[in-house]
Amino acid sequence: MKFKQSIFSIILLSALLASCGEEQSDSIDEISSVNADLEMVSGQEVDRFADVQVIRYDIVDFDKLTIDQKKLVYYMSQAGLEGRDIIFDQNNPYNLEIRHCIEQIVEKVKDEKGADWDNFLTYSKQMWFANGIHHHYGMDKFMPKFSKETFSTYVKKAGAKISEEAIEVIFNPAVAAKRKVKDANVDMIVKSANGFYGEGVTQSMVDEFYGKLADASNSRPVEHGLNSTLILKDGNLYEDVWKIDGKYGKAIKRIVYWLKKAVTVAENDQQGAALKKLIEYYQTGDLKTWDDYNILWAKSTEGDIDWINSFIEVYGDALGKRGTFESIVQITDFEASKQMQVVTENVQWFEDNSTLLPEHKKKDVKGVSYKVVQVASESGDASPSTPIGVNLPNNNWIRQEHGSKSVSLGNIISAYDKAGGPGILKEFANDQDEIDLATEHAYLAGKLHTALHEVVGHASGQINEGVGQPAETLRNYASTLEEARADLVGLYFIMDPEMIDLGLIKTLDVGKAEYDGYIRNGMMAQLQRLELGKSVEEEHMQNRQLVAAWVIEKGAKDNVVERIKKNGKTYFNINDYDKLRVLFGELLQEIQRIKSEGDYEAGKNLVETYGVKVDYALHKEVLERIEPLNLAPYRGFVNPVLVPVTDDSGEIIDIKIENNQSFVEQMLYYGKTYGNLD
Repeated sequence: MKFKQSIFSIILLSALLASCGEEQSDSIDEISSVNADLEMVSGQEVDRFADVQVIRYDIVDFDKLTIDQKKLVYYMSQAGLEGRDIIFDQNNPYNLEIRHCIEQIVEKVKDEKGADWDNFLTYSKQMWFANGIHHHYGMDKFMPKFSKETFSTYVKKAGAKISEEAIEVIFNPAVAAKRKVKDANVDMIVKSANGFYGEGVTQSMVDEFYGKLADASNSRPVEHGLNSTLILKDGNLYEDVWKIDGKYGKAIKRIVYWLKKAVTVAENDQQGAALKKLIEYYQTGDLKTWDDYNILWAKSTEGDIDWINSFIEVYGDALGKRGTFESIVQITDFEASKQMQVVTENVQWFEDNSTLLPEHKKKDVKGVSYKVVQVASESGDASPSTPIGVNLPNNNWIRQEHGSKSVSLGNIISAYDKAGGPGILKEFANDQDEIDLATEHAYLAGKLHTALHEVVGHASGQINEGVGQPAETLRNYASTLEEARADLVGLYFIMDPEMIDLGLIKTLDVGKAEYDGYIRNGMMAQLQRLELGKSVEEEHMQNRQLVAAWVIEKGAKDNVVERIKKNGKTYFNINDYDKLRVLFGELLQEIQRIKSEGDYEAGKNLVETYGVKVDYALHKEVLERIEPLNLAPYRGFVNPVLVPVTDDSGEIIDIKIENNQSFVEQMLYYGKTYGNLD
């Protein structure tokens, strides 16, 4: 599960900080051998286009690693980047063809200028940032602001090739209009343009196919559908498995090549065993092997280096089955991890003192580990747009029996923190007291909520015996409800006096700052990400609106959260933080009941009633208030480049960090270096 930081909270954390600038390199063919001052690049703006700002992150204390640790980081980063092509194809079957054509044009057409060329470059950057031609968050297709004829001229000039079918996908608004459709009133599989399902496959076919595989009596089920494309073959449904001798085999072969190198420098036997099992999974595509790997990985907690690598998160599939490829390579930040270790040590206390019904509480929460990490490399669905926290494995029975790992991406959060400005806080906060509260406490509040969300939230609760997994029982609503559940755990406990006793905070004003920000974001600030009149479809946005709208409605009688109109502008003011906490606890209990009992209708009603529909007038107002601030609703990153230094015999003797590529340079560099799929 991922925890994605909202644009509101990101900018909130950044109220008093400014970014610095640095001149970019001119050539993709050469990467400067001069290491940048890593203390200075974090949060630096690299590019700005459409609704996106691209910034940098740094890697602190990399020089303190041993050579074998540096090699492990390098090998795992290469394994992740070798799979980058996969996410493009998963997002749409024409993405790779389109990307290859665009990259040839950007590289070879040097003398074009004017509005059409500027619009083409913006389209290219949007495509790279989203890992395809659909918006990474909103899922709608990017429509070019240049003509088909102009594009054909560029193609000819570059000597590039592209099919008529791909051109139709680019320019026809009716073709592949949305990457993922989450609308219970339509066939979500037919309407979605992603590459998870073959031609002619319908939602009813998918439901029937996996319904036959589901076994509610099996207490240790595999994640059916996680690593395959479901296609029609000779009139029958067939899973085209993603493995070394199957679909995506060329890329997976390269991933395995680097994983085998990583095994040779594993920090300990447990880490090496996990890597070997991951290799076996890529070779066989067997989902039982995937579970075996996740158990080994979850228990491997002793090393300084860790990774996330494979087909993992299911947000990209409307039915929540198929995992997108992602990779995160991480280095433990020991000092920061020590500060939050108390959360892990007291995870059973949190479970015992939550608002869950007794039968839905875990009696023995297993092996939850929590670390703050320095990201060293990201790829696939984790890049350029990245989460700020991750909790894995996703399979419920593994979490319950063997535990899970939670990480907070410390240098990513730090880069976000340094990149913003105070405008959005001043615009949406109800009064100066709220601004002061946020300025003083929002940074710690955000870190603590992330920790509680990942460590406690995703590890909390249990499914009733005989009830199937959420992907089967709650289907297309499972991800939204799970993210809401984890958020609510964090919200409930961040205002608990025990947080002070545990030494995590000094005052409950930290919790109040988080409550203020959560309501403002869930009801207003996040709406800047939607086109006027659109419904909310992305799971994290649905989750936040659901929680905020539900507690406001349920607390209306006591005026717990008041909607205020001042000078024609809307604000939300919390009148009673303690009562709001009680409401968060009540909603947490209900969502856990829904998950524990597999109550699809109740889950559907909750999401559709509170998480999907948008107040048109409020949405219009938010967009009007945001526009003068000139803020990018989305942020992402270029990655530092890890460069091996070798001796005369070719042996790696060091790994250097180079952090000066522009966004375009990095995208072209990745396309050339890691373009494994046709």
